[in-house]
Amino acid sequence: MLNKTELGSWLPTTLIFKGLSLEQLIPLVEIAQLQKFQKGEMIFLQDSPATGFFMVQTGRVKVFKMASNGKEQILHLLGKRDYFAEVPALDGKAFPASAIALVYTELIFFPRLAFLDLLHQYPAIAIGMLMSLATHSRKLVHMVEELSCRDVPQRLASYLLGLRDRGNGANVVTLDVTKTQLAATLGTIPATLSRAFYRLSSEGLIAIAGSQIELLDLRSLARYSNASFN
Repeated sequence: MLNKTELGSWLPTTLIFKGLSLEQLIPLVEIAQLQKFQKGEMIFLQDSPATGFFMVQTGRVKVFKMASNGKEQILHLLGKRDYFAEVPALDGKAFPASAIALVYTELIFFPRLAFLDLLHQYPAIAIGMLMSLATHSRKLVHMVEELSCRDVPQRLASYLLGLRDRGNGANVVTLDVTKTQLAATLGTIPATLSRAFYRLSSEGLIAIAGSQIELLDLRSLARYSNASFN
């Protein structure tokens, strides 16, 4: 059961609803719905009607597209406080991708029509949505750049540096997905990903111990991935 008091305290900790007043949070809490999904359960399918958008309260979600040849491209791997499907929730078009729970997951769901009513009443909520759209737009531009301009070892180097940045800055990072999922995220296949790991390892840039990767030479990794390192 959804605890509305706890939800009212939790929502301001998310990027999209940060800084909202109590007056603005109360109607959001009133329309919010708790949805639970078991590991491997579909949240929605590509091209199905968009009924609203979601926030991850606990668990992990994979948002992905399937090509006609059956190849999977992972668009987002989402965890606590991440949100998704806000674009179709605004324009009313079908979900452009599918979403599945990677583990037991609890989502906060905001129905589309009720949420649109709140956007008309509270401009601050609308501004938060605009900021989220800008953030996701930048991520998609970065993804297109990665897939079109960099080879797989470069994409892998960039991903590993990103894991370090999102973590505590330690030089040992833990892969947060399976290698099959990572391959799909990087727009390749597991065999090619394995060769990319071997290449970075053989060049002395990383050391591999199962799911843990030690980043041995940050500056060389950054140059390798065409990223900047301070």
